[in-house]
Amino acid sequence: MIKIAISGFGRIGRVTFRAALEKYADRVEIAAINTSGSMDISGWANLLKYDSVYGKFEKEIGVEIGKPATQRTQKRSESPEIGAFLIDGRRYPVLAEREPGKIPWKNYGVEIVLECTGVFRTGKEAEGHLKGGAKKVIISAPTKDQTPTFLVGVNDDKYKGEVISNASCTTNCIAPIAKIMADNFKVVKATMTTIHAYTADQELVDGSHKDLRRGRAAGLNIIPTTTGAAEALSRVLPSFRGKFESLAIRVPVACGSLADFTFVLDQTVRAERINNVFEQASGDERYKGIIEVTKDPIVSTDIIKNSASAIVDLSLTRVTGGNLVKVVAWYDNEWGYSCRLVELAALISKK
Repeated sequence: MIKIAISGFGRIGRVTFRAALEKYADRVEIAAINTSGSMDISGWANLLKYDSVYGKFEKEIGVEIGKPATQRTQKRSESPEIGAFLIDGRRYPVLAEREPGKIPWKNYGVEIVLECTGVFRTGKEAEGHLKGGAKKVIISAPTKDQTPTFLVGVNDDKYKGEVISNASCTTNCIAPIAKIMADNFKVVKATMTTIHAYTADQELVDGSHKDLRRGRAAGLNIIPTTTGAAEALSRVLPSFRGKFESLAIRVPVACGSLADFTFVLDQTVRAERINNVFEQASGDERYKGIIEVTKDPIVSTDIIKNSASAIVDLSLTRVTGGNLVKVVAWYDNEWGYSCRLVELAALISKK
């Protein structure tokens, strides 16, 4: 069984921990967790136990209290452990170290680190984890350099490298949709708008932000903003480079998002044909757990804790003039993405 570590215990880090224990306990073992050190062990345990989106953690959480990060010295010989979570008779060490190169992963037998801080977004920054003894690193965000990007069900068969990216939740949703369309139809060009839940990068009340729109109150506004999904998509599906664009609309929901595609095709199709292709794909072994379809009149809360990367809403498929195609797919931007992170770790551990 592969031993993984989670570095960064924010939304994605905590949800990934939950997913690993609830869905993948037979495939991965959480060997250690690294936090920012902004709270003591009891605070992190409380955040793990109670979740505003997913509810109370189904397992009892005990804590082993260690030295708070604020009481640590700068000696390299000192352990960065601040305590441990005690769950189902197992101990999960919790650390507090902000520099990847100083985390002693080797001491915990860590093979793969899931870099979930959102801070270290280049291969050079993230490879610090290798110095501590980890063998591989997966960055849970689109990178700012040319670090290879691999997505389960899309291009994981081409995997290579010690430090890789799993792109974003949105990219994991749109890439399999784009691939299925390109594999079955003559795609000339496409655009995508993600109607996306707000995230920690936004402001609760109007405030300062380098993106002036993201600085406006997240719970009160529909906020147009950027997304790196188009660039990330072109990295995993190079055929879309130069003919795919995207933007994001942040909306006042805590979780649950939607990708709205418009494809221009060099052929004439009917909506029924589009839907048949996605129905068939959802039953393909390659897309098992990645693509789902629904004909039900669902809304965003209905897909919370759905682990699929994309849930294609067949009732919303539209075709205009025979070649202008709209495809809509839902995704849980936290749970679905976290499941892909764990699956990608399990997959690359075998290569």
